[in-house]
Amino acid sequence: MASIHEEGFPASHGIPSTERRASDIAQPVSNLPVTEELLRALPKADLHCHLDGSLRLQTILELAEQQKVKLPADTPEGLARAIHMGEKCGSLEEYLVAFDVTLSVLQTYESLYRSAYELAVDAAAENVRYLEVRYSPALHQQRGLKMTTVLDAVLEGLRVAKRETGIKTGVLICGIRHINPSTSMRLAELAVAYKNRGVTGFDLAGAEYNFPAKDHKDAFQLILKNNVNCTAHAGEAYGPESISQAIHYLGAHRIGHGVRLREDGDLLNYVNDHRIPVEACLSSNLQTGAVDSLESHPLRFYFDYGLRVTVNTDNRLITDTTVTRELMLAHTACGLTLEDLTTVLVSGFKSAFLPFREKQDLLKSVNQEIEQTLRHFSQKLRSVPA
Repeated sequence: MASIHEEGFPASHGIPSTERRASDIAQPVSNLPVTEELLRALPKADLHCHLDGSLRLQTILELAEQQKVKLPADTPEGLARAIHMGEKCGSLEEYLVAFDVTLSVLQTYESLYRSAYELAVDAAAENVRYLEVRYSPALHQQRGLKMTTVLDAVLEGLRVAKRETGIKTGVLICGIRHINPSTSMRLAELAVAYKNRGVTGFDLAGAEYNFPAKDHKDAFQLILKNNVNCTAHAGEAYGPESISQAIHYLGAHRIGHGVRLREDGDLLNYVNDHRIPVEACLSSNLQTGAVDSLESHPLRFYFDYGLRVTVNTDNRLITDTTVTRELMLAHTACGLTLEDLTTVLVSGFKSAFLPFREKQDLLKSVNQEIEQTLRHFSQKLRSVPA
């Protein structure tokens, strides 16, 4: 096996050390079929996952009963229809209505703890090795919880899940575009206070159209001054100008969605040249109408052009998906090969909001696990009678 470079993955003749391919770590895998079983077995990262969009249906029903909250339906099937689970919506705003339902039961310490714990356990079950959970504590105060209590509940749920499953996690606190920027500042202060205590970054989420990122620049200035990582939803429901603001006004280190980036070649090259990762969410983009079809999603173009792209769930419940499913769609709808997919997998870990040494150790472990997994499936394939 080739030597491990400083970024934590093997060297390869003719391939820049900042990118790696499946052929670098195992025997040629051109004949190895891409299956759900294989993708599930490979180590994965999920960098764009909303807590309030990733509950279990049954958990919502149970929490509603305990808290005496009225839901639009009282069965899993009815509730799935009510939140448009996995269904295509007319717009991002229509998609966001489902969060009114989930947030209605996420207003207690116990519900936040349970939801965070279950999310991490569910992710670990499909071999997600690193999970960044994002949410806005400001949206969980309807019953009087302090924002610190809201955050502590989620962090504790994730800690318990890590002890049980080994999954590594981090929390991203979200400012909300359509809420007063002063709230974003309070949330930024919270993120700074909890830096190195489970919070690994800051985000800007919410309705994009008519709510420019630059309105929240003061909060992000506080984040950057305190050396906290940050990302921002941009280019999902608005054009490349939104991405430009996220980068140049907010200083975003990653871009959430970024579907509209392809419309501005100069900005596209800037993102590529500066290795700003794109947090792609295929099914979610189809559901919100950000793309007309999965086949027209820019993931393939971004990957071929050299952008650092990652594949994520966005909302496991509302979009009815997993990282495994998103990777399969990247293969079947966008045409990424197994070699391409392993590059995307490693890009996810490389783009994690983790300290360099910790990330280096994780990358080394992930590379070894990918090699072992591919070798195992190759041996299984060779052992099948012709």
